[in-house]
Amino acid sequence: MSTVRKVPLRKCTGCGEMKSKKEMIRVVKTTDGPIVLDKTGKQNGRGAYVCSSECLEKAVKNKGLSRSLKTEIPGEVYETLKEAFAKLEQSK
Repeated sequence: MSTVRKVPLRKCTGCGEMKSKKEMIRVVKTTDGPIVLDKTGKQNGRGAYVCSSECLEKAVKNKGLSRSLKTEIPGEVYETLKEAFAKLEQSK
C-alpha cells in the first residue's frame, strides 16, 4: 500500500486564499531583523506567504504582511520586496 503525502497549504496574506506552499513566495523577518524574500522557503525566522505581486500590493494596503510578521514594516522595505518580486516573476 502506498501512502498519500499531504500537501502543505499556506494562506496568502494578500488575497486570503489557501494554496500549495510551493506556489507561493515566503517573506521572512529574520532573527537578525531585516525583512527579505525567502526563495528557498526554509530560512530561519517568522514567515508570511504571498502568491503574486498583486497580492503583495493588497497585503501592503490591508497591513496583512505587518500583521503576519508581527512588526511595523517601513516603506523602503516594501519597495525592495516589490523589486525582488518583479525580478522573480520575470525569471519565470
